[in-house]
Amino acid sequence: MNARRDSTDGPENVDELFAEIVAGLERDGVGKDWLDLDEAGPQDPEPRTVVADEPEPDPADEPEARDPADEDHYVPPEPPPFPVLRASTLAALGLFVLGILLLVAPGIFGLQARIGTPLSLVALCAGVGWLILRMRNTPPPDSGWDDGAQV
Repeated sequence: MNARRDSTDGPENVDELFAEIVAGLERDGVGKDWLDLDEAGPQDPEPRTVVADEPEPDPADEPEARDPADEDHYVPPEPPPFPVLRASTLAALGLFVLGILLLVAPGIFGLQARIGTPLSLVALCAGVGWLILRMRNTPPPDSGWDDGAQV
């Protein structure tokens, strides 16, 4: 009976194969610069010996640290003010807020929930619909040919 090994079969002795791989890597010098946890320990740096002939560095000789506030950086211009809302936009937003209030607390208007809920849905739909119908389909009048893509 001829037992052929396939490439998908696992090795017979995984531990021996792993030990061979690790030994080959150690021979090649792979992983020598990694810190071995067994060898790790507190190491004190060598004490610095001060020679009397060496002058201490003068703090005035060192270059000054640059202050980040002194560096040139981009200061964006002031944003333009918000546009003034038109009366019809304010009315649509008012309907939207009224619809939310009727939905959340119909009692503040003296209504029962079974009457307040349909009224709130009508007010919400009217406010949202009014805002959608007022959206512009055309570019603003002051736009040029190079304004880029418009969504």
